Amino acid sequence: MLDKQAITSVPIHELLARRFSPRAFDPTRPVSPAAVAALLEAARWAPSCYGDQPWRFLVWNRSDDPQGWQAAFDCLAEGNQVWVKDVPVLLAALALPTFRHNGQPNRWAQYDTGAAAMSLALQAVALGLAAHQMGGFDAQRLKTTFGVPAEVMPMAMIAVGYQGDPARLSGELREREMAPRTRLSLGEIAFQGRWGTPFAAA
Repeated sequence: MLDKQAITSVPIHELLARRFSPRAFDPTRPVSPAAVAALLEAARWAPSCYGDQPWRFLVWNRSDDPQGWQAAFDCLAEGNQVWVKDVPVLLAALALPTFRHNGQPNRWAQYDTGAAAMSLALQAVALGLAAHQMGGFDAQRLKTTFGVPAEVMPMAMIAVGYQGDPARLSGELREREMAPRTRLSLGEIAFQGRWGTPFAAA
């Protein structure tokens, strides 16, 4: 397994530091239904406005539903298909646009769905799995193929599996897999009290 633990400016929990989005997956290792259920349970307990849980997930486990998995795979952009071909489980994260309790527009639905997806990704790390979230997919094709209601918003596709040998990748994908992880500094993403005043760790 490729170790790409984040080099952080202050210590953070190892689940967060170890989480990254690989493209090299092991095509010989299926993901059990129990593991998939644990990922979804982690997502179920994510925070949301009014506890509304506006996220929904479509799930395709190649072991149980190869035809469904293939149809989901066909919704992906070609650049993602190059490496997703080795992934045993695909999910789609979708957001409901209105609150359940009053039918009013929920402007936090997409934010909350992202929180659920992050909970799923961290649970994947805890189980020795990896989750790679993707924006490169045909949302309309996904909705048409799988009967998603018109108002529901597809937010991301998520590839889940066990990490594989980066040598399975070629060219630029292998270079990106092996490259060090980088992030903006704390002072670039967080401001102290006023916009533009960089946050500084004590």
